[in-house]
Amino acid sequence: MLTIALRNLTARRRRLIGTFLAVFLGVAFLAGTLTLNATLSRNFDNLFATADSNVAAVVHSDTLIASSGSGAPFGGLRASVPSQLADSLRAVPGVADAQPDITGYGQLLGADGKAVGGNGPPRTAGNWIPSAALNPYHLVAGRAPQDVAAEQPVQVVINRGAANSGHLKIGDTTIVQMPLPVRVTIVGIAGFGTQDGIGQVTYAGFTQTVAEKYIARPGQASQILIAAKKGVSQDTVVDSVAKTLPPGVSAITGAAYTKANTDAIGKAFLTFFKGFLLVFAAVALLVAAFSIHNTYTILIAQRTRENALLRALGASRGQILRSSLAEAAALGLAASAVGIVGGLGIAQALKALFDVAGFALPAGGLAVTGSTIAVALLVGVGVTSLAALSPAVRASRVPPLAALREASVGETSSGFGRVRTPIGAVLLGGGMLLAVAGGSLAAVGAGAAATTVGVVMVGPVAARAAVRVLGSVVTGDGRLAGTTGVLARRNAARDPRRTSATATALMVGVAVVTLLTVFATSVKTSLKSDVDRSFVGDLAVSSPAFGGGGLSPQLASDLQKVPRVAAAVGIGQGTASISGAATNVSFADTGKLSQAVSLDVRGGSAAALSGGHEIGVSASEAKKHPLGSSVTVVFPDGTASTVPVGFVYGPRGSLDGYLVDAATWSAHANQVTDTSVIVKLAPGTSAAAARSAITAAVVPYGSPDVQDRQQYADAQASGVDVVLTISYVLLVLAIVIALAGIANTLALSVHERTRELGLLRAVGLTRPQTRALVRWESLLVALFGTLGGVALGTFLAWTLVRAAGSSTAIGFAASPATLLLILAAGAVAGVAAAARPARRAARLDLLAAIAQE
Repeated sequence: MLTIALRNLTARRRRLIGTFLAVFLGVAFLAGTLTLNATLSRNFDNLFATADSNVAAVVHSDTLIASSGSGAPFGGLRASVPSQLADSLRAVPGVADAQPDITGYGQLLGADGKAVGGNGPPRTAGNWIPSAALNPYHLVAGRAPQDVAAEQPVQVVINRGAANSGHLKIGDTTIVQMPLPVRVTIVGIAGFGTQDGIGQVTYAGFTQTVAEKYIARPGQASQILIAAKKGVSQDTVVDSVAKTLPPGVSAITGAAYTKANTDAIGKAFLTFFKGFLLVFAAVALLVAAFSIHNTYTILIAQRTRENALLRALGASRGQILRSSLAEAAALGLAASAVGIVGGLGIAQALKALFDVAGFALPAGGLAVTGSTIAVALLVGVGVTSLAALSPAVRASRVPPLAALREASVGETSSGFGRVRTPIGAVLLGGGMLLAVAGGSLAAVGAGAAATTVGVVMVGPVAARAAVRVLGSVVTGDGRLAGTTGVLARRNAARDPRRTSATATALMVGVAVVTLLTVFATSVKTSLKSDVDRSFVGDLAVSSPAFGGGGLSPQLASDLQKVPRVAAAVGIGQGTASISGAATNVSFADTGKLSQAVSLDVRGGSAAALSGGHEIGVSASEAKKHPLGSSVTVVFPDGTASTVPVGFVYGPRGSLDGYLVDAATWSAHANQVTDTSVIVKLAPGTSAAAARSAITAAVVPYGSPDVQDRQQYADAQASGVDVVLTISYVLLVLAIVIALAGIANTLALSVHERTRELGLLRAVGLTRPQTRALVRWESLLVALFGTLGGVALGTFLAWTLVRAAGSSTAIGFAASPATLLLILAAGAVAGVAAAARPARRAARLDLLAAIAQE
C-alpha cells in the first residue's frame, strides 16, 4: 500500500502542484519568520556580549521606574547614582577601574539639518567613557571628546551608523538636542561591538562634564561600570563592592547586566516582533490548510473507483487510510523541505521590508537552527496530514461495490454535512453572541474564533443560495454573460460543499485584511476626531507620531516670543510609577493648557495642578482613582509623593491617563521632552504669515513640522499607516496561497468534468466560451469568498473596536471605498486564478473527452 501511495503521488504530479505550492509557501513563511527571529536574537546577544565583555560589575539604583523609556538604558529606566562613587570604588580590592556611565536622550541632526534615525529606535547620548575596557563603543576614526571653552561648540563622538545616515564626518559642526539644542563639533566616529551601532539607535558621546550638564545632573550618573583585576571573578567583585555601597544602591555582575540588556530588548521589541510575524505565519498556514483539504477532498472523490477496487482485492479500511495519509505526509515532507530553503529568502525579504519601513535591524548572517528546521518540518507535515485526514477517512469508508460506479464529492460526504451544519450553526450563533456581549478582549477573541469556525462550517449551506444570487447579479441572468454565465452559475451551485471549501481559504485571508483595515481606519478616524474636538489652537509643531524624537521645552518659550502668538503650550509625556505600576504620564503648563486643548472637565480644575500639589486623571483612570482620592507617584528621579486627585477630564487621545504640571515633572526628571507645541494666535492674525515666522523659529530645533489643524490630525494618525502597510505586505502571501488553492481546485474540477466539457463542446460550445465558462465560475467563487471575508472581517473589527472602546476613545469607522477596493481585488484575483485551468479546458480534445469515463 505504501508503494501504491508513492505511485499515486508521482502519477498525479500536475494535480498536486497546487497543494505543494500551498505547503511550500506556508512553511517558507514560517521558516523565514523563525530564522529571522533566531538571527535577531543571536545578533543582539553577540552585540551586547562583545560590547560588555570586560564589564565585571555594574552599580545602579534600586529604584526601577520602568523597563524601557525614551533615552533609558536597555536594562531599564532607573534613578541616578552619585558619580563620585566611582572614585571610592576604584580603591575596592579586586577592582581595576570604575567609571560613571551617563545615558539619556540626544537627537542628532544630520548635514541637512534634519533629525537622524528611523521609526522607533531611541536617540541616545551619554558620556564618552575613557576606559576602553568599560566603553561599549570604540573609536574607528578620530579621537575622544575634550572639554572646551564655553563659547566654542562642544566636542562629540557619534556612532558610524548615525554618521553614515546623517552624511556627517569628522570636523563637521551640527546640533544635538538634549533636548536643548547644543552646537557640537564631531571629533570621533565609533562602532558598537562589531557593528556600526545598535540597529538604527543613534549615539552621541560627550565628556562627563557636558553629559552631566545636559543629560543628568551635576554629580549624578545613570550607573557605575566596574572592571575587575586579572584573575578576579565577577561574583568576587560584586561581593567586595556591595560592602561599600550606600543604602538604595546595589551591584550586579557583568553577566547579569548583559542578560538584563538582552532581556530588555526581547521584552520591549523582539517579543512583540516575533509574535507579530508568527501571527501572519499562522494565517498563511491556516489558509494553506484549507487549500490542501479542498484539493484532497476532490482527489479522493476522483479515486473512488480506484479505492473501491483496492477494497475488492482485499485492502482493509486501515490500509486505505494509512495509504492516503502516507501520500499526504510524503507531499508535506517534500514541500516542507523545499520551504525551509525558501524560508531563507523570506527572512532576507522581511529584513529588507523592515529596513525600508524605517525599522533597520542589526546586521549579521542568517541563523538557521536545528529547532527551526524541526519545527518547520513538523508543522508542514502535520498541517498537510491533518488537512488530508477527513478526506482520507472518507476514502477508507468507500465500499467495494463502489467500483461499479463513479461518485462525486457530495455523495461521499452527505452524512458529514448533516452533522457539520448544526454544529457550525451553534458555533456561529454562540460566537457572535460572545463577541458582542463579551466584556473583555479575551472574550471577544474567543467569540471571534468561534464565529470564524462557524462561518467555515455552515459555508456549504450558504454557498448554493449565495452563488445563485451572485450569478444573477454578475451575469445579469444570462443577459450579460450569455449561456456560459448561466452554466457557470449552475456549476458553482451544483456542489456547494466544493464551492465553499474553495472560497474558504480566500475568505480567511480577506477577513484578516479587512479586520486590520477597518480597525486601523477606526483608530485613525478616532485620532482625527479627537483632534477636532480638543484642538483649540491655530498651529502645531510636533515630533514624529511614530518615532523616538522629541522637542525641547525651550521651543514653546521661543515661540511665545514670536509676534502675534498669543500662547504656545508644550505637551509632553514621560514614565512614572503610579500606585506601583509603570504608567505614561502627560505634562503641560496647566495654567495655559486650556488655550491649546479643550478639556472635557468632569470634576475639579486643571489650574489646581499648578504647584505640583495635585494630579489629574482621565475618566478611564478615575474609576480606580476618583476625585479627592490619593495616589502614590514615584518620579523618574526616585522621589515618591502621595498626591490627591484634583482634576478629572474626559478622554483626550494622548492626554488620556494621568496629567501633571510641567514644572512638577521638570523638577523630578533629568531630561524633559515635549511631543508637540500647540500655538494660539492673536485675534485677526494671518495664519500664513504666522506660520512663516514660526517655521523660521523652529530651524535651530531640527526644523520640525509646522502644521495646521488638519495636518496635525493626519500626523497623529500617521503611525497607523506604517503598521498597516507592513501588514498588507505580509498578508499578500496568504492571498497568494488562497489563489493558488482556487486555481488548483479549478484545474481538478476541469479534469473531473472532462466528459461533461466534451459533450458541451459537441453541442456547440466554442473554445472561447469554454474559457469564459471556467472564468465566470472562478469569478463567482472568488466573489463569494471575498464577500464572506469582508463581512466577517468587518464584524470582527466592530467587536474588537467595541471592546477596545470601553477603555479608550476609539469608535468604529469603516471606509466604503477601501472595502469596495478589496472586493474588486478579490474579483480580479478570481479571474487571474482561472487563467490556466480555462486554457486547459479549452484545449481538451473533443473526441477523447467524450470517450472518457
